[in-house]
Amino acid sequence: MDLKPGYFFDLSDPASAQIFKDADWPWSPLQYLDRLVREMTGETQTLEGRVHPGASLGNAPIFIAEGAEIEPDAHIIGPAFIGPKAVVRHGAYVRENVIMLAGSLLGHASEAKNSIFLPGAHAPHFNYVGDSILGAGANLGAGTKLSNLAINSQKDPKTGKRPTIRLFFEGQEIDTGLAKLGAVLGDGVQTGCNSVLNPGCIVGPRTLIYANLSLRKGVHPADSVIKLRQRTSVIPRR
Repeated sequence: MDLKPGYFFDLSDPASAQIFKDADWPWSPLQYLDRLVREMTGETQTLEGRVHPGASLGNAPIFIAEGAEIEPDAHIIGPAFIGPKAVVRHGAYVRENVIMLAGSLLGHASEAKNSIFLPGAHAPHFNYVGDSILGAGANLGAGTKLSNLAINSQKDPKTGKRPTIRLFFEGQEIDTGLAKLGAVLGDGVQTGCNSVLNPGCIVGPRTLIYANLSLRKGVHPADSVIKLRQRTSVIPRR
């Protein structure tokens, strides 16, 4: 296992390759995501796809590609790029700096902010996707939350800045350069319902994460099953 973007993502897709062309780490595009979104939207609003009556758009640059669909009562603040055949479902909330590539999906009562969905990535039901990257074909189970800010993160009283998130990998400490970092999920990662991925979870491709599990910060291997073990007991009702 390594931490090259090509280990986590299929970069033969031209749109994905463009996002990672300047990336040293799999989370690198989050460091310059505002620039990527400006380039991809052309800093204007272009509405080629279907925006249903009742959906609402902010005044920021938003590109909605042909074949994309924005369902009623969805709201997009922007800046945002919504690619071909991507879907933002009823009641979904797209905040600032979101890229959804072809065939990706943000579902009912789900929120995305400062995040990238690679082709076919789905966050379909009651999900929070903050400062994260979902690989191609990744799928979040209902209620999965990608937490992006450590609970003990405090701003420096002099600078007003929060400390950056640091990871340990093969005995080396790596500074991500990001004060907020949710999860980076490789291609084909799946999470079970109501799982929580704590800030700074880097998950290798095709790994499965059990329902209700709280995954700790760190680098997690590819092609694995991360299980939750718990004991239950059944007693007579009195």
